[in-house]
Amino acid sequence: MEQYHWFVPLGFLLGAYGTLVGAGGAFILVPILLLMYPDARPETITSISLAVVFFNCLSGSIAYAGTKRIDYKSGLLFSVATVPGAILGTLATNYVKRGVFDALLGVVLIIASIFIYVRPGPVSRPKTAVSPGQYRRVLVDSTGETYDFSFNLPLGLALSFFIGFMSSLLGIGGGIIHVPVLILLLQFPVHIATATSHFMLAIMALTATLIHVGTGGFEHGGIQRTIVLSIGMIIGAQLGAILSPRLRGSLIVRALAIALALVGLRLIWVASQAPHLGGA
Repeated sequence: MEQYHWFVPLGFLLGAYGTLVGAGGAFILVPILLLMYPDARPETITSISLAVVFFNCLSGSIAYAGTKRIDYKSGLLFSVATVPGAILGTLATNYVKRGVFDALLGVVLIIASIFIYVRPGPVSRPKTAVSPGQYRRVLVDSTGETYDFSFNLPLGLALSFFIGFMSSLLGIGGGIIHVPVLILLLQFPVHIATATSHFMLAIMALTATLIHVGTGGFEHGGIQRTIVLSIGMIIGAQLGAILSPRLRGSLIVRALAIALALVGLRLIWVASQAPHLGGA
């Protein structure tokens, strides 16, 4: 009998951490599944991961909705922009040597993680009138705190397209890249960025999961593993959302920086296993 009893606590821990940093948890779940099931098809691993991340992000988004920190308008705009990027990323996998690309991206992510860890917040800039191309947002959360910020909408859409491309090409969750982009480049407040990223990731993961359902990616035990992992993820997501407002923004971003470094190390390790750094 398969060791499913490990899946609930595993899903719980990944759900709590993924929700806390707004990244979903796929960046940790995928390498764990690859180690547990070395003979499983990549499509099965990816299908399980995306489906579990969807349930995690759905649960987390419901919890974050209660805090009123999800920027739904911006999240929907960015989500629409990621779709064509994700399609192109899927097509590009046939033309890019994954070993070399994974190694290069791994180095970039590690460098980015160091940068984010050292400076865990956006550059402070004086308040000025909103200039053309800037999209202003004013949100009031459940505690009464007001978040008044603006960002470059064309830049945000372009970055979302690129993130969709990279996520699809490399098979990593978009949240692990989107959160630091929202905070450092688009000037989102930390707590708004993590909650909004979780909402966007739920949409992306649902879309990808439906595609995998249609292509039969859940064969060979994928459904059973998904169900058990999702139970832990759903519960853990609630804990992550509860902890988020109780932690300083700098702590959340530094936790994300650690996650980025883990993803970078994983990519470099995977690339080192590929023949001549060019394995598919």
